[in-house]
Amino acid sequence: MKNVERTIISQYANSPTLVQLVRDMDRYIDPQADLKDFYDFVWNVMTARSYGLDVWGKIVDIRREIHVDVEDFHFGYSTGEGIKDWTPFNDKPFWTPSLGETYSVTLEDEPYRRLILTKALANISATTAPAINRLMTKLFEGRGKCYVLDNHDMTVTYAFEFYLEPYERAIIRRSGVFIHSAGVDFNILEIPANITFGFDEAHNYATFDDGTFYFGA
Repeated sequence: MKNVERTIISQYANSPTLVQLVRDMDRYIDPQADLKDFYDFVWNVMTARSYGLDVWGKIVDIRREIHVDVEDFHFGYSTGEGIKDWTPFNDKPFWTPSLGETYSVTLEDEPYRRLILTKALANISATTAPAINRLMTKLFEGRGKCYVLDNHDMTVTYAFEFYLEPYERAIIRRSGVFIHSAGVDFNILEIPANITFGFDEAHNYATFDDGTFYFGA
């Protein structure tokens, strides 16, 4: 007896029509392909796509949609956090506040997958510097050096030796992925070593006529 015929209860086993219908369904519909697709596109977070990643996002409590601050370029000096949001003469007017305006960014599958994996790690991590450093290096893998600094004033600084994208700053500020102790504030520091003027020490800071001074928060 074929495996498919084992699904027919004995009282219908001698019905040619019913048996043929079951055989035809087995031939036309292969559940193994559906199960494999479910595993690949939903169950396995490393290969999941679209809807599957949305399901994983709900499991670890992280949304695909990120609310990003409007970063207006204007005439003047850098206003903080290592972000170049200013321009020289003849390019932009003086700064006017955006009053907390934001816009939405929907993450593509690959950055969202990395965010999901980082959030899953954050959910089971302690609020220690080594744990936060591990989260940062996982989320920004391949981008450059990044680490957390204890400022010894009830604040920490997330330091990056490269510029962040606006949506990445929003992830740090709003997603809840980057953990910190209760009552502790945090800052974001972005200093790309190769375009920032300074002493060499252990880094490759830019020299005269090559890099700009850093204006931090």
